[in-house]
Amino acid sequence: MTEVSSLTGRLLVATPALADPNFDRAVVLLLDHDEEGSLGVVLNRPTPLGVGDVLEPWAGLAGSPQVVFQGGPVSLDSALGLAVVPGEAQEGDPLGWRRVHGAIGLVDLDAPPELLAAELGSLRIFAGYAGWGPGQLEDEVAEGAWYVVESEPGDVYSPDPERLWRAVLRRQRSELAMVATYPDDPSLN
Repeated sequence: MTEVSSLTGRLLVATPALADPNFDRAVVLLLDHDEEGSLGVVLNRPTPLGVGDVLEPWAGLAGSPQVVFQGGPVSLDSALGLAVVPGEAQEGDPLGWRRVHGAIGLVDLDAPPELLAAELGSLRIFAGYAGWGPGQLEDEVAEGAWYVVESEPGDVYSPDPERLWRAVLRRQRSELAMVATYPDDPSLN
């Protein structure tokens, strides 16, 4: 098998051609990508469920909007916590937080929130995740289902997640910026 270049920490932005309703205009942060497959969370699917309704101890650390996000179609009954810890990578990253990429990391939701309260810049809770088997994501990218772009720490805790798809595309320095103007329903043009 050929070596897979890691896309961990990058964003997958759904192309208008992607037909899967689970990923319509989705922006996915890849948390893990290697020869064994890929795992990420959809950053722009807020649910009406408040963080305090399911993980009350973490509600005070959750960024706005303080709701649970649907991270993807897999394991909707499990929760992932993503948080930004400002500053450079250090030997002593906070206990209960594992760096994924840059300042973004996974929070151990079984740890006491007080352990991380002083360290976290922002926290977002996701129900479920998006996953791909070996080579599956690479095939989807090659077929034109996803744009692969750089992430920014602010993407994880965007205060306006419903507009994240357009915002990420708009900041690209290529023809992708024009895709941000693609209508929701092209048949109405």
